[in-house]
Amino acid sequence: MTFSRRPDLSKTSSKASSRTVSRVRPPREALPPRPSEGISIAGVAEQAGVSVATVSRVLNGHENVRPATRAKVLAAVDASGYRVNELARNLRTAESRLLLTMVPDVGNPFYAEIVRGIDSVARQHGYFMLLCDTGADPGRERSYFDLLRRRRADGAICLDPATIQQALGEASGALPWVACCEFDPAVGVPYVGIDNYRAAGDAVRHLLARGHRRIGLINSDVGYLYARQRQQGYLDALREAGITPNENWRMNLNSLDYEAGASAAAVLAQQAQAPSAIFAVSDTLAIGVIHGLRSVGKRVPDDIAVVGFDDISLAAQVDPPLTTVAQPMRELGETAARLLLQRLANPLANVPGVLLPHRLVIRGST
Repeated sequence: MTFSRRPDLSKTSSKASSRTVSRVRPPREALPPRPSEGISIAGVAEQAGVSVATVSRVLNGHENVRPATRAKVLAAVDASGYRVNELARNLRTAESRLLLTMVPDVGNPFYAEIVRGIDSVARQHGYFMLLCDTGADPGRERSYFDLLRRRRADGAICLDPATIQQALGEASGALPWVACCEFDPAVGVPYVGIDNYRAAGDAVRHLLARGHRRIGLINSDVGYLYARQRQQGYLDALREAGITPNENWRMNLNSLDYEAGASAAAVLAQQAQAPSAIFAVSDTLAIGVIHGLRSVGKRVPDDIAVVGFDDISLAAQVDPPLTTVAQPMRELGETAARLLLQRLANPLANVPGVLLPHRLVIRGST
């Protein structure tokens, strides 16, 4: 039996491999730069002439950095192409840098400016905001709170009804969230809003000062705390003026849209003894009221005066321009975001509730 000797290909293969590599690899200096990987946070610090800790504070949105230093660090970041490895940071810090904003109806223009305020403050501090349309559904609300429990989000701002917040508060008191606009101090979470009772009273007193004695109310669902508070402010202002409230002039609706306001106004205006003024608890309802009154031949304010609530941008554009109670919508959102960030920075801190001022804006509808 004979054996053929296998040729030694090691040297040949090595040379071939070397030749192959030399043909496909460009010269080192021809490789495109990869700044996001090629420079570290230490390199950014050296370029900016600051410490690594200072760069970290700037990138994480901390406020205890002088503006000039912050600008220098950000310039170094831009020049170097440095990028934060978000996944690595999140795994290291157990942070998602994501804040939830839970809104019962994203179609309501009242919420738009609040959301902008939340987003503005969130971005200033290195967070992103996720807008969640809950439809005022407790089940959908709980599913979003589950994101907090699983640490998929760092915190939440809830604008849903106080009844839902009460139910969630019992099971989610330890989670980082704050209440905005709708709130119940008994739930035990930070909140921001206005004094709805006093604001409604101011609206009714304005109509009383205009000489109106027959004042109707078009209200939202009394499942909302603000609806109950505004209704009570309306009732007490009438009683203080010696007027017995007429139940026939009060309507509670399960919608805040224009069509609901228009339909309700038409019903009130066609009563045998119709009100001479209508207070609607939202501008969307009040704008619908103006159209509804016009549809049954009533003039605003000559036949029936109208007051709204919120001061959305459209309130000044309708004919006639709407008298309304102005809420500081942008500031409500900004304050809610700051309260949440305070809670995230120190979970044990006692973060107080905040009431912001309202104001009556008088226009042509009264």
